Amino acid sequence: MATKKPPLRQILLERVRAAFKRVKRVKEQKMFGGVTFMVNGKMCVSAGKDRLMFRVDPEMHDDLVGKNGARTVRMKGWAYRGFLHVTAARLRDPKALRFWIAVARDYNKYAARSK
Repeated sequence: MATKKPPLRQILLERVRAAFKRVKRVKEQKMFGGVTFMVNGKMCVSAGKDRLMFRVDPEMHDDLVGKNGARTVRMKGWAYRGFLHVTAARLRDPKALRFWIAVARDYNKYAARSK
């Protein structure tokens, strides 16, 4: 009997967990319909059902839109500059996931905490 594949959400979550395994001051928090990885008390990456959301430098936002299929996060009709969604399909290549996590972690050093 064939083993059942884990849901895509779980696969994404485990890949992000592995990427943050050696990072200090990381906490997982349920938000944005998934699990958000808080680094130094600030949102960094969020794993959703079929996509990841990355918090990036708003100054780099326009340059990053379209890379690996990245698109601006939109919620309740609002576009959020500095927040990008990338679908799981575009993150199959481990190099693509490493790129986005590096971009998000780099900005996390300078990002303000949410109030």
